Amino acid sequence: MKKVSTTILILLLFILRVNGQQGHHTFELGDSAFLLDGKPFQMISGEMHSARIPRESWRDRMKMAKAMGLNTVGTYMFWNMHEPEKGHYDFSGNNDIAAFVKIAQEEGLWVVLRPSPYACAEWEFGGYPYWLQKEAGLVVRSKEPKYLAAYRNYINAVGKQLAPLQVNHGGNILMVQIENEYGSYSNDKDYLEVNRKMFVDAGFDGLLYTCDPAGDVSNGHLPGLLPAVNGIDDPVKVKQLIRDNHNGKGPFYIAEWYPAWFDSWGAKHHTVPYEHYLKKLDGVLAAGISINMYMFHGGTTRGFMNGANYDDNSAYEPQISSYDYDAPLDEAGNATPKFMKFREVIGRHLPAGQSLPDVPAKKPVITIPAIKFSQTSPLFSLLPLPVSSNTPLTFEDLGQAYGWVLYRTTLTGGNTAWLQIKDLRDYCLVFVNGKRVAILDRRLKQDSVQITLPPGKVKLELLVENLGRVNFGPYLLKNKKGITEKVVFNNQELHNWQQYKLPFDKLPALKQTTASIQTANAPVLKEGTFVLSATGDTYLDMSNWGKGAVWINGHHLGRYWEIGPQQTLYVPAAWLKKGVNKIAVLELIKPAANEISGLDHPILDVLK
Repeated sequence: MKKVSTTILILLLFILRVNGQQGHHTFELGDSAFLLDGKPFQMISGEMHSARIPRESWRDRMKMAKAMGLNTVGTYMFWNMHEPEKGHYDFSGNNDIAAFVKIAQEEGLWVVLRPSPYACAEWEFGGYPYWLQKEAGLVVRSKEPKYLAAYRNYINAVGKQLAPLQVNHGGNILMVQIENEYGSYSNDKDYLEVNRKMFVDAGFDGLLYTCDPAGDVSNGHLPGLLPAVNGIDDPVKVKQLIRDNHNGKGPFYIAEWYPAWFDSWGAKHHTVPYEHYLKKLDGVLAAGISINMYMFHGGTTRGFMNGANYDDNSAYEPQISSYDYDAPLDEAGNATPKFMKFREVIGRHLPAGQSLPDVPAKKPVITIPAIKFSQTSPLFSLLPLPVSSNTPLTFEDLGQAYGWVLYRTTLTGGNTAWLQIKDLRDYCLVFVNGKRVAILDRRLKQDSVQITLPPGKVKLELLVENLGRVNFGPYLLKNKKGITEKVVFNNQELHNWQQYKLPFDKLPALKQTTASIQTANAPVLKEGTFVLSATGDTYLDMSNWGKGAVWINGHHLGRYWEIGPQQTLYVPAAWLKKGVNKIAVLELIKPAANEISGLDHPILDVLK
C-alpha cells in the first residue's frame, strides 16, 4: 500500500510540474520592457528555421541555444513548404512546425513566430509558393483580392497549427510577426491592417508586431503594434526609433541583429570576426534591449529552395545551398569561437542566481573514402512525355515549381547565326543534335550566343534551370521561370516546342545505355552505394564536379556548382546509416566525373 501511495504521489508531483511549465502566462508591452507575467523580461533570442534543420536535429539545436544563453528562438515559416500546391497543406515531417515549437518549450525556450506569407530569408520567392504566379492578375503584398484570398486560407491553416501554442493559451509563443520588412517595399497602412485582422481571425490573439530596417520603420509600422527594428544596434538610436513610432514608449526589440551574412554563387564567402560584435552585443544587453540574432544557426537550404537577389542596378545573384552564415552555431550545429565569445557576453547579463548549462560536445564527424558510381544514365534517356506548344511555356505554365525543363524544337540548318533566349531564367545548356554547344547564364547577363547548325533538319534543345526566384524587392512580381518570352535564331522566332518537365522532386529510375556520355557532353544521372561501419556528420567534396544536385538515401542535399564559394555539401549524421547507403548525383556539365569522397570539414570559401 505504501509503495502504491508513493507512486501516486510521484505522479501527482509530475503532473503539477508539467502544468506549472505549461500554465497560461501573460506577455505584454510595458513602457520600457516586455512584461512576462507582469515582470520585466529581456528576450535574448536567436533565429533558426525548422526547414533548414533536419527534424532529427531540432532538439540538439535547441540545447545549443540554451547553452549560449538564449531564452528564446525566432523562426520564419515558409508558405511554399506548407502549401506547395494550392489547397494542399503539409505540416508533417520536417514541416511539422507545431512539433518544433513544442520541442522548444520542452527545452525551456520561448518562441517568436514569423509566419508572414512573405519572409525574404534568402528563400525561394521569399517563401511564396510558385503557384501564386499562375493566378492571372494576382499581385503579392497588396490588397488584390486573389492574393488576399490565398493569404487568408494559408494563415487560417497556420492558425490551426499554432494559435493554441501562444503563451496566453499555455504555450511558449510570445509574439507573432505580421508581414515582414514591409516598409522596405511599400507603405500601405490599410494593407497592414488587413494583415493584422487576418492574423487575429486565424486565432492569433496575443501580441503582434512589425519589423523593419531602421530607415523604413515609419513606412512598415502599423499603429497599435510594436515596431521592432532590424539591422542597427546603437542603443540610443534603437530606443529613439521605436519611441518615435510607438507613442514615445517601448519596449525595445531588435528583431534582426546580424552577426554575419549569407553567400551567393560566384561571390566571396562572407565572414565577420566575433571581435566586431562583442562590445555591440554587450551594449545592447546592458541597455535592456531585447534582441534576436539573425542567424544564431543558419543550417542548410535544402533542395531547390534557395532564393536570389536582383534589381535594376545589379546582376541576378542566386544564393548557395549552405546557409552557414558564419553564425555562432555552424551549419552542422557545432559551437564556433563566435558562439563561445557571445556566450561569455550573455553570461554577464544573466538574472541573479542563473547560470549557463555546459556546452554540448562537438558532434562526431566521419570521412568517407572515394565513392565510385556503378550506374549512369544520360538525362535525356529519362524524359517524360512532352507538353507541346507553339511558343515556349514557362515553368508556371507547365505547373512545375523547381528543377529543370528541356525545350526541344527542330529547324533547318546549314548556317551560323545568333541564338537568343529572351528573357532567360536562369541557366541554359544549349544542345545541337544532342551535343552541348553553349551555356548561357543569367548571372552574367547572357541570353545570346552564336552557333553553327549543320545542314538539314536540326534538333535544338535548351535545358533550362530555375536557379532560385528573387526573394526581395520589386521583382517579386516578375518571378516566372524558364523561357519567359521567346527564342530567336537568325532573327526569326522559333515555334513548335516540346517541353519535358524535370522537377526532380523524385528521382527517376535509371536506364542503362551504351551511349558515350563523354562525347555528347550531356547531363547524366549517376547512382552508387557506399558502406559505413559508423555514422557521423560529413561533407561531400564536389570540387572536381561541375554543376548539379545530390541525394543521399533519398534526401536532397542541395545544389553544388564548381564556381564556388561552396565546394562541399553537408550531410547530417541522421541521414546516414550503418551498412549500405545510396547516393545519386545529377551532373550537368562534367558527365565524366565519377568519384566523391566525404571530408571531415566544410569548404565554403573557394572561388573558381
